[in-house]
Amino acid sequence: MAQTKNTSRVSKRDRILLVDSEGTVITTSDLPEQVPVLPVYQRPVFPGILTTIGADPETSRWLRDSYHEEKMVGLIMVRRNMEDTDLEQRRPQSASQLHRVGTLGYILHWVELPDESCQFMISTLQRFRVGRFSREQGHFLARASYLEESKPPMTEELKAAAAAIMSTLKDIIPYNPTFSQEMYMLLNQVDINEPAMLTDLAASMTNAKSGDLQKILETTDLAKRMEQTLLLLREEYDLSLLKEQISQKIDERVSKHQREFFLREQLREIQRELGLEQDRKTVELQRFAERLEAKNLPEDVEVRVDEELRRYAMLEENSPELQTLHQYLDLVSTLPWNEFTTDRLDLKHARKVLESDHYGLEDVKKRILEFIAVRKLKGTLKGAIICLVGPPGVGKTSLGRSIAKSLGRQFYRFSVGGLGDESELKGHRRTYVGAMPGRLIQALRHTQAANPVVLLDEIDKMGRGGFRGDPQAVLLEILDPEQNRDFLDHYLDLRFDLSNVLFIATANTLETLPAALIDRMEVLRLPGYIPEEKQEITRKYLIPKQMKEAGLTARQFRLKPEAVTHLIRYYSQEVGIRGLERRLKSLLRQAALKIVSGECKRLVLDVPLLQELLGPPESQRDAYQAKGIPGVVQGLAWTPVGGEVLPIEAIRLPDASGDRLRLTGQLGDVMLESSRIAYSYIQSLPLKRSGRPRPLHQRAIHLHVPEGATPKDGPSAGIAMATALLSLLLEQPVAPDLAMTGEITLTGQVLPVGGIREKLVGARLAGVKTVLLPEPNRAQYAELPASLKADLEVHFVRHYHEVAQLALNLDLSASP
Repeated sequence: MAQTKNTSRVSKRDRILLVDSEGTVITTSDLPEQVPVLPVYQRPVFPGILTTIGADPETSRWLRDSYHEEKMVGLIMVRRNMEDTDLEQRRPQSASQLHRVGTLGYILHWVELPDESCQFMISTLQRFRVGRFSREQGHFLARASYLEESKPPMTEELKAAAAAIMSTLKDIIPYNPTFSQEMYMLLNQVDINEPAMLTDLAASMTNAKSGDLQKILETTDLAKRMEQTLLLLREEYDLSLLKEQISQKIDERVSKHQREFFLREQLREIQRELGLEQDRKTVELQRFAERLEAKNLPEDVEVRVDEELRRYAMLEENSPELQTLHQYLDLVSTLPWNEFTTDRLDLKHARKVLESDHYGLEDVKKRILEFIAVRKLKGTLKGAIICLVGPPGVGKTSLGRSIAKSLGRQFYRFSVGGLGDESELKGHRRTYVGAMPGRLIQALRHTQAANPVVLLDEIDKMGRGGFRGDPQAVLLEILDPEQNRDFLDHYLDLRFDLSNVLFIATANTLETLPAALIDRMEVLRLPGYIPEEKQEITRKYLIPKQMKEAGLTARQFRLKPEAVTHLIRYYSQEVGIRGLERRLKSLLRQAALKIVSGECKRLVLDVPLLQELLGPPESQRDAYQAKGIPGVVQGLAWTPVGGEVLPIEAIRLPDASGDRLRLTGQLGDVMLESSRIAYSYIQSLPLKRSGRPRPLHQRAIHLHVPEGATPKDGPSAGIAMATALLSLLLEQPVAPDLAMTGEITLTGQVLPVGGIREKLVGARLAGVKTVLLPEPNRAQYAELPASLKADLEVHFVRHYHEVAQLALNLDLSASP
């Protein structure tokens, strides 16, 4: 008789087989020696499942009246030679009609039908072998010998077999909709480390013949039983696949719309029956919870995220807010809230990286090494914001990447050029359709580190404030160490600490940036490359790189040194190397074509061949040097693309009607003011007493700065304009290889200017030999590298008298 036990009092030697809803505990010690037989007609019943079995009225009364307390029955398969359709006539009459191996079951409850037959709900417990049968009131009793199944050790063979059974079941599910519910429950409840239970349940799910299933039930060796079950599953899968193929052929004959409607309704019904939609949401919710638990979230963030998780769990599957909240939780759970990469603060390594990636730029490299040294002593990089300013093509972006590489940090770059919407940086509010986080939050998500190197490219080309907000004002917050520790993205709506991010900005000029923004950054200027530096860069970096990309070797291509010099001198006159690299790519492509087409096996590129391949130079920078006419002077100017020679022309007009000084050339307000000051100063010179005419007040003067389509402004052309007017007045030309820069006052004082290095680089590229600089700029000149100052004759002037002496050999100091 089954006894009610407290599970805590069960002996350790007993194994609990069942605990029903009434608290009845069935253990291995409670198994009866003799059980009534409930015949099974269609297919054998396996242990470990819940099943419903019908019995004829006589058998039902016998079980209810005689064994209602025991509730134990033996489920034994009737041999298949009994084919009678009437249930009562099919009841076995002799023991030979019953198999010798069955399954012990526990009757949970039964339902009596109108014809006095019953449907028994039975939980199967364990296999047993029949020792002998006996009869009672025309029914069979079986003396049971239980086949105790201890849990075998999980060998590799058992693991592989269990995995194969599970995999085959997963393959069968899509092709057997009628068994999808049972199989779905199987995959979610059965542990793969319980191979015996897995095998019995899998066998019970198949549509195999009863004889094959009975053979599996009688097999005591687990490995063989798993093998037999797997064979049945494979047969089931092959049959299902064949049915599916036949079904597809039939479906092709149905109209497209009817088929789509049928499949859609069928899929919807299957999902409703399996509860896949709810389960999918539950799986996603669990995935978010696991991700967030692994994050070391700040306290305020954790409180907010818990609220969002609870709201996600409460939303209906068809709610339009569910997908929006899903995307938000996916973002929050993937951000690196407190995940940092370890900085590599090795000065030798950093110096090696910078030297291998960049040639020259010694001042910038030194500053970066100082920056790393301070980080090593201080222990933090907070508050460090670098702005690399220089013309295009000098390596600002690649230098930022090298800084990240030397520190061992993740690198992320995005351009803010033309950005006119502050939402690009701070994100959109989640109430908007298509809302997204800002680029900074996206950068952190991409790098998976809270301390990456973020390069803000082209900040000088950022749009100004408008109806979409002011992105420059957002940059003031991002690049302020006191504010970015609590950066608030509109989409994220959570405070994120950006103070550990190393921001590097790049710009061609600072003139378009607000002063407050410039004040937040440490500006490092990259002035550009002189021809000697470009030759070394071409030899060490560009040629090997481009030959590798073109698939050429040193045996196939060689560029002579004089050809490199000619290429730089006439085809690459910008201060960067981007144009030079494009020219090299063109040469190497043409070389590859000649080699592949068989014109030559090796191409040695000299100057004549280079000119043949590239054609004539697009422009000559020294066009003004060859004229040597009065009124033409070369000034030096700094532009966003580097230093340049600024030619200035002056002529006298036939009449003096109208304005006495006419100015053209897209001059800005500052240069207009400089031109008028220069005109007034030259007019004030007492040249008449020195025996020279003074015609400036008699005729109108036209002062022009060529390339009028290009706007020009800045306080650096004063002495050049004055010299052009004086040269015109004296009808004496200025040396074509002389250039000058400096501002002039009404009393002839020469004021300092900026961009000395950039202007000297431009002068070297233009072939200038002599340069006049303001005396206050001597200190900046002294810090320049010797390679830049080589072959340049530089004179420092304090007063315009010195300029006139050097440029026109005119001693103004002797005039009264």
